[in-house]
Amino acid sequence: MASKAEAPAEEEAPKKGGKKKLLLIALPVLLVGGGAGVWFSGLLGGAPPPPPEQASGEPAPPPPRLPAFVQVPDITANLNAAGRRPTFIRLRSQIEVLGQEDAAALQTALPRIVDLFTTYLREMRPEELRGSAGTHRLREELMARANIIAHPARVTDVLFQEILVQ
Repeated sequence: MASKAEAPAEEEAPKKGGKKKLLLIALPVLLVGGGAGVWFSGLLGGAPPPPPEQASGEPAPPPPRLPAFVQVPDITANLNAAGRRPTFIRLRSQIEVLGQEDAAALQTALPRIVDLFTTYLREMRPEELRGSAGTHRLREELMARANIIAHPARVTDVLFQEILVQ
């Protein structure tokens, strides 16, 4: 009978030791995690930092300008083809600028932009327009030329609506 009484006492001892170990491991983890949460929430940091305009004494920067789009009239031009048969391009596009002020400046320079685009397209060969790489090069070249003409305004992109080569 003594052996039966000793068996339950031995079973209880490991359970107590397991709870102690769990408590010794879990308690520091909970304290560190809770302390980190309180610290990063700003509860221990005192007063919150002042807004940016109060910290430097200067007003906050203006909000970013929204893009504006200017429709370019359709351009039809003949390409620089080697054969007797003429090859034409039809281009419908829009120019993206930042803000309405730049759109107004671009609108006044639009006849010069159309002239410059047409002159550039007449010098292109049909092979130069093939594939997405050709379209990307055309976009980059037209953006560079539009930026030169509309100088105080900044052209951010040329968007193609239609490119037809025949």
